[in-house]
Amino acid sequence: MTESRPVRLLFVGDVVGGVGRRALETALPGLRDEHQPDFVVVNGENAAGGLGITEKIALGFLDGLGVDAITLGNHAYRQASVFPFLDADPRIVRPSNYFRGDPGRGHTVVADDGRRLGVVN
Repeated sequence: MTESRPVRLLFVGDVVGGVGRRALETALPGLRDEHQPDFVVVNGENAAGGLGITEKIALGFLDGLGVDAITLGNHAYRQASVFPFLDADPRIVRPSNYFRGDPGRGHTVVADDGRRLGVVN
C-alpha cells in the first residue's frame, strides 16, 4: 500500500492587472519558500487590466512563474484572442457552469512529482 501524505496547496485569489501581476511575481518565491506548496493555483480572470486574461499573461504565470493551474471567472471571455488557448492548454480552467461547447474546460487534473490535483472551477 502506498503511503499517503497531505497535499499543500497555495491558492492565490484574483490577480488584477499589471499591479497584481507584479505583486505575484514579487511575492510568489517567498510564499513558495515559506509554505513549500505541492501545487500553486492562481485566479487570473482579471489579470489583463481587470478584463480577463491573455495567452501571454497566462503563459507568464504557467511557464514563467511555475504556476500549476489558472482559474477564471465571469470575465473569462473578455479577451476573444484567448479562446484558442483556452481550448489548447488544460492548465487553465473557466467556470464549469458555462455552456457545453464554450471555449475551454471547467475542470482539469495537474500532476507533479507523482501527485495529482483535480481543479474544478
